[in-house]
Amino acid sequence: MAISKEEFMEILEGNRKLTIRIIEAFPEERLFQYKPVEPLRPFSEMVIEILNIEKAYMRGIALDEWEYSNAYEGVLTKEELLTACKDVRKQTQELWPSVTEETLSIKKKDPFFGGQQTHIERLQYALENEIHHRGQGYIYLRMLSIEPPAFYDR
Repeated sequence: MAISKEEFMEILEGNRKLTIRIIEAFPEERLFQYKPVEPLRPFSEMVIEILNIEKAYMRGIALDEWEYSNAYEGVLTKEELLTACKDVRKQTQELWPSVTEETLSIKKKDPFFGGQQTHIERLQYALENEIHHRGQGYIYLRMLSIEPPAFYDR
């Protein structure tokens, strides 16, 4: 592994802080309703996807309990979404000490999306998915004439 698991967690943390800043920049009604065109989704739905993936992967990697569900479909306010972001990350932080670098190198079929991956590749996918959707959030904010937070300020 090119970086340590602690360094990887720092990257995850910095990215989540930025995602939270994007959520905070949205007016509440736009966070849950605005989509520039079909078939795009509101930013809140993208964030819920990010949270569901992180929750499912971390439980799978740490506890070998592989279940993917939409645990946050009932989130309807900005406050609830921000709380869900913090709750999922808290769960990740609690599970992280039980994940070894050896565990991260285990390669097996992905139970949710198919294909063979190591656990670190799964987490990298989850991070890239978050970055991708956060980029969409930046564009949505600009389309709403809202200046998004600086991407380099974590």
